[in-house]
Amino acid sequence: MFAKLLTIAAAVTAVSAEAAPGYSGWNTIWTETFAGSAGQLPNTGNWNIITGTSANNEWQTYTSSTQNLQLSGGATLQIVPLESASGAWTSGRVESTYTFTPTAGRQTMAEAKIRFGSNAVANKAGLWPAFWTLGDSIRHGTAWPECGELDILETVNGLLTGYGTVHCDQYPGGACNEPTGIGGSIAIPDQGWHTWRIVWDRRASVWTGETITWFMDGTQFQQVTGARIGNQAVWNTLVASPLYFILNVAVGGDWPGAPNANTLDGYGSMMEVDYVAQYLSS
Repeated sequence: MFAKLLTIAAAVTAVSAEAAPGYSGWNTIWTETFAGSAGQLPNTGNWNIITGTSANNEWQTYTSSTQNLQLSGGATLQIVPLESASGAWTSGRVESTYTFTPTAGRQTMAEAKIRFGSNAVANKAGLWPAFWTLGDSIRHGTAWPECGELDILETVNGLLTGYGTVHCDQYPGGACNEPTGIGGSIAIPDQGWHTWRIVWDRRASVWTGETITWFMDGTQFQQVTGARIGNQAVWNTLVASPLYFILNVAVGGDWPGAPNANTLDGYGSMMEVDYVAQYLSS
């Protein structure tokens, strides 16, 4: 509960404080390294701070409070779920003002470096942190899942499994088998820093040969092809239309289920983000 959240100094361990890396063969197009003083909100020129309730039968209310969403002072973003004395949950969600469209004939890469709070898995029931993209068309009237969604990293209930999933086309069913989507997963070694990456490869001579591929720390764990989707218009919502980034920690919802009496809030249950970056092959 809220009383578990004592002070920043007492609850937060050392942060990574590094710039987004450069990679041979890639040009860095956009980065966010969350520079700024401790306790500030993230740069609102780069991020829309989302407030209010959400879908999926989630419990939390997203707020613009720095108790839920703050810079660490060490070049990271901390998204902290909190429970009030009455049992109401709040958390944080940001969506990038920046959009990008994967380039035809090239590879586009996006990644973030993320770690989770140190609370035990048994104390994270109902928590649902995520790093993902949505098609910008949803901001202009297109419904979900027609807008396209790419979940680069999701975890539920503190379990050390990372999921990468595509949502698209129509609900229910459709090319992405909604609401399940097309997903893959990988074991996460620990709750420490790991890099989560997605690569759009549009170098194929035909759209059916284009791919979207997921990696944790450079290890591939999921890939979807244009041929798998089987519909060029649907595929284009995922690879040839503007996309934007989302970082959030949900509480409860259809996938993780409800938090329970053992679920802890505060920094031990946060998601911390070192950087987000987007690259284009040279």
